[in-house]
Amino acid sequence: MTGRYETSIDRAGLALGAGSLMLGLVTLLLLLPDGQYGAQSLALGFVLGTLIGALALIAVAGPLWLVLHVAGLRGPVTAALAGSVLTLILFIGAQTHGFRLFDAAAPAGDAALFRWVSALLTAGLLGIVAAGIALAMWRIAYHRR
Repeated sequence: MTGRYETSIDRAGLALGAGSLMLGLVTLLLLLPDGQYGAQSLALGFVLGTLIGALALIAVAGPLWLVLHVAGLRGPVTAALAGSVLTLILFIGAQTHGFRLFDAAAPAGDAALFRWVSALLTAGLLGIVAAGIALAMWRIAYHRR
C-alpha cells in the first residue's frame, strides 16, 4: 500500500486550511446551543476556533501525519483512525487531569468513575467529529497515483 496515494505541498496546505475552517465551524456550532451569544461573539468564536484549530493541526496532528505519510500509511482508514485516536487521547487526558497524573485531590470511587465515563463519552463524540474532519482533509490532500 506504500505509495498508493500521493500528495503535494499545495494539496497539504489546502487540506490544512479546510481542516482549520471545519474546526472553526465546530467551535461555532458548540456556541450556538447556549443562545446568549450575538453575531459578533459567534463570528469571533469562529475566527478563534479556526486559528487555534490551525495551530493544533500544525503542532499536534502535523508530526503524526508526517510519520504516517513517511511510513506509507496514507489511506482513508488510517486518516480517520489517527484523527479519532489523537482526539480521544487529548480530550480524555484533559478531562482526567492528565490521566490522573496531575490530580491534586484524587476523587473518591464513584466520583472518579463518573469522571472517567464522562471523559470517555464526550471524547468519543469529539473523536467521531475528528474522524470526519480527518477524512475530509485526507480527501483534499491525497489522490491516487
